[in-house]
Amino acid sequence: MAHRNWLTAGALCAAIVLAATFSALRPGWADGQAMMLPVDPTPLVAVTGSGKHSFSIEIADTSEEREAGLMFRKDMADDHGMLFVFERPGEVNFWMKNTPMPLDLVFVGQDGRIKAIKRGEPESEAIISPGQPVSFVLELKAGTAAKDGLADGDVLRHPAIDKAAGSN
Repeated sequence: MAHRNWLTAGALCAAIVLAATFSALRPGWADGQAMMLPVDPTPLVAVTGSGKHSFSIEIADTSEEREAGLMFRKDMADDHGMLFVFERPGEVNFWMKNTPMPLDLVFVGQDGRIKAIKRGEPESEAIISPGQPVSFVLELKAGTAAKDGLADGDVLRHPAIDKAAGSN
């Protein structure tokens, strides 16, 4: 009987240590704080009918980073955004839960062409989807896409996009 208690106590201790280790590895957004990713050294360039527009971007390319996105961010520069990179083209669904600022969601195909631009309303749990497979989503401050003339069919250029398109 004592042996079983020691095993149970040992298993419980191991579970506590694993839980503590796992929670220490989770990003700050799990605690209700905004995740801040490093700004990529290469700007993303949108080639539009009104010219080229450059954005400094953070790249969310892991499932944890994509899940957190811009949650809990209250503000962002007009020329800043977050590029969500997916492993393969597919249908994606976004929502704005825990995101206090309105956003433009620019859905982009594997070739770098804009497939759709949707508006994200703060704190909304409504699903935002382009209705077709995409490889990337660029989140910008609301109104930026219209101000800079981004439209369906325009092209986004960045090494992460060029790599997926095979044009390295």
